[in-house]
Amino acid sequence: MKSAANLVIGALLLAVLAAAGGYWLGNQGAERAGSAAQATTPVSAAPTPERKILYYRNPMGLPDTSPTPKKDPMGMDYLPVYAGDPEEGEGGAAPAGQIRISSDKVQKLGVRSEAASLRALERSVRAAGRIEADERRLHTITAKFEGYVERLHVGATGQAVAKGQALFEVYSPELVSAQREYAIASEAAAALGSAGGDARSGMQQLAEASLLRLKNWDVSEAQVKVLVRSGETRRTLSFRSPLSGIVTEKKAVQGMRFLPGDVLYQVADLSAVWVVADVAEQDIGLIKAGAKAQIRINAYPDKVFAGTVGYVYPTLNSETRTVPVRVELANPGMLLKPGMFAEVELALAARDKAVAVPVSAVIDSGTRRIVLIDAGDGRFAPRAVTLGARSDSFVEVLDGVKEGERVVVAANFLIDAESNLQAALGGFAKAVDGKAVAGGAAVDRPCTASVGHHAEGRVDSVDDGSGTVTISHGPVASLKWPAMTMEFVVANDALRQQLKPGASVSFEFVERGPGEWVITAVKPGAAAPAGTRVHAGH
Repeated sequence: MKSAANLVIGALLLAVLAAAGGYWLGNQGAERAGSAAQATTPVSAAPTPERKILYYRNPMGLPDTSPTPKKDPMGMDYLPVYAGDPEEGEGGAAPAGQIRISSDKVQKLGVRSEAASLRALERSVRAAGRIEADERRLHTITAKFEGYVERLHVGATGQAVAKGQALFEVYSPELVSAQREYAIASEAAAALGSAGGDARSGMQQLAEASLLRLKNWDVSEAQVKVLVRSGETRRTLSFRSPLSGIVTEKKAVQGMRFLPGDVLYQVADLSAVWVVADVAEQDIGLIKAGAKAQIRINAYPDKVFAGTVGYVYPTLNSETRTVPVRVELANPGMLLKPGMFAEVELALAARDKAVAVPVSAVIDSGTRRIVLIDAGDGRFAPRAVTLGARSDSFVEVLDGVKEGERVVVAANFLIDAESNLQAALGGFAKAVDGKAVAGGAAVDRPCTASVGHHAEGRVDSVDDGSGTVTISHGPVASLKWPAMTMEFVVANDALRQQLKPGASVSFEFVERGPGEWVITAVKPGAAAPAGTRVHAGH
């Protein structure tokens, strides 16, 4: 009995020891596993911050984005574009409302940008004008009585005359009668001098009336004095020039009969003349009387004549939309002839400094004015601007561009063609109308893809006058074109030098406008038009 009890106790002890050992081994394995897991699994120091989604782009890389999640026509989800995402080359998605062009194409197209800066815009207005005689220096010679031209002393138009010089002599029965009346009345008054009374007074008044009538007929003072002194009646009367100048009109012919008021001569003093310039309507508000002007005449290319604005006319020519502006200037040597054409440059006072950009930076579509902001890394953003005053090279920006922002000043039209600017502008117009996401993060139709194409072919002909070239090229896969012969516009003279008739070339081209294809890059090609490959940058 005792041995059996011992056996039972021993079995129990063994069971307890086995359980304790297993528990200890299990704890050791768990500690090792925990250590291994701790060694291979990093401990998260902090939760990853949620990235901001800028917009959603087309999963097939098409130029289409959306401010909200959507699907394309094939049912594929649009892909989110996060702030700070790395670029994927030229085909990578650019922020909405921006244009992306690879750096090599920026250099190839000759894109150049310049910072908007504060400038005092000094400008001048240029206008076409014509030389005219000073109307205040014109004099017309007419007769105030009926008569006949007896003799001409100045017989040709254009002849120079001095003040007081005799122009012509006339005979008039009325003139002779008035002289006789004066002579008779004077003699009678002298004869009745001793008698006195009303008879003498009446004769004296008659003599004075006859003399006054002669003066009113423009009989010269010298002739009147001779008549008073001698009492002689002259058959003819001389008409003299009232000023020194040039005979600009002569209608008197020897022997002709004239009536009161007929114009017989016209004399102009051309020592000073007018230039009447036609200034465009939009510039007329800048022109003030007293402004200085410079006049150039084709006949004297080495001379510049200085004048002063004397008057801005109050009328507008509705056909030309111009306003006449009168410039007064001296005419030494009579070099300026009435009727000559003139180039007038009117200087304007400088305005206060304002934010300005080069004139070449502005793309004027007719409905809005836009500049391309250079955002760096080949990114360009179209932005509507409100323009103010202009100088010869710069234009004031009232709204849309801040000082220091860089704007594209060269190759604007190539950017337009290369990156399908019209699509970006269409989306930009919607943003202006308030149809974009708040803050301008996305628009309906930004341009994020290039539209360049590649072909190989042979140059058939080059037209230097129009800047076009005719090329027989192979198929263009990106446009699904078959092989054909067509005309292209060449972007610049440097490229045109590489296009010689008969040369085989590999070239890139873009569509600048409907049906207008522009070559933007050229390199030597195979001997014959080869198969087409899609350009790597597109």
